[in-house]
Amino acid sequence: MASKLVYPVVAVVGIAAASGAAWWYQNRAPSSSTSAQGVAVSPAPAASAAPAASRPVTVEVARVEVTRLIDDVQAVGSLRSRQGVVLRPEVSGRVSRLNFRDGDRVRRGQLLVQLDDQLPQAQVKQSEAELSIARANHKRNQELLAQNFISQRTVDESAANLDVAQAKLALAQATAARLRIVAPFDGIAGIRAVNVGDYLKDGTDMVNIEDIDVVYVDYRLPERFQTQVKKGQKAVVDIDALPGRTFEAQIQAIDPLIDANGRSIAVRATIDNRQQLLRPGMFARVSTVFGERERALVIPEEAIVPQGGRQFVIKVVNGAEKDSQLSKRVEVKVGIRRPGRVEILDGLSEGDTVVTAGHQRLQKDGAAVKVIDTGRTPAKP
Repeated sequence: MASKLVYPVVAVVGIAAASGAAWWYQNRAPSSSTSAQGVAVSPAPAASAAPAASRPVTVEVARVEVTRLIDDVQAVGSLRSRQGVVLRPEVSGRVSRLNFRDGDRVRRGQLLVQLDDQLPQAQVKQSEAELSIARANHKRNQELLAQNFISQRTVDESAANLDVAQAKLALAQATAARLRIVAPFDGIAGIRAVNVGDYLKDGTDMVNIEDIDVVYVDYRLPERFQTQVKKGQKAVVDIDALPGRTFEAQIQAIDPLIDANGRSIAVRATIDNRQQLLRPGMFARVSTVFGERERALVIPEEAIVPQGGRQFVIKVVNGAEKDSQLSKRVEVKVGIRRPGRVEILDGLSEGDTVVTAGHQRLQKDGAAVKVIDTGRTPAKP
């Protein structure tokens, strides 16, 4: 029994001895952070940490450039003919003649479609004959009245019969004229929808006529521009169907009514289309020009630092020491914005340098900066 107790005792003694040896090994020399008198001593700072506080902040910059800037607004619209109409007959009838081909240029008053007019023409001849008889009777009655052979009443009746005959002739002629479909203005004929021999009811579409020597572009602008857009202003039109081509338009009319649904105003501009490149119905992108600035100051948009409803930039200025540069926060007034660019109306001058990257590391004015000039300059819009 005693021999069994020997092994646990030996194990406990061995563990205690090992623990004591480890404690002695760790504490055989004074700690590097404690002095001989037991006072704690902080470790010496690294040599490279001392100048860290004065190390310049690396930033990217761009220079303020002077460029030509156009104050405009973008919109989309559609092209329309200056004049356009779909010809339709006023009365029913059978087509007896077509005097045009699809796509032909037609002149005002030119006969395009003739409906069968045999019966109206016969009525015209009958009315002409009746008018001739009435005119002769009235003339004879006037001669007899001068000789006192008839009364004035007979002459008055013949005069009335003459007026009736003239009215009947005018009615017959008007009925016959309605069977002649003529061009209402100069233009280009479309594709006809009828053929010779077709029987048409009144109101049937026959062909469209379009005057496209001048085309309209109709578009809408937000209501906030209603005080800026004026009649006679210039607009630049881009057509998706004609890439690389731009067309100059002039505002002709502004609708006085503001659309209550979209809060927008309708604008119509005219484009010279004598080259016949544009067609009604084309999709158009319109830039309405409100003004042009020949010497506008422009900087990259990322240089703007908004703060409390105001706009700031961080300007790089020369320091007191040679080749030193410091940061300076400057409030600016911005104008026209373009993708990636913004106009500066006040606060900067041509040639000034502003920070475009690294703002967050510049917490106060007068911080030393190290400039990385990326060569970025605002592109001309």
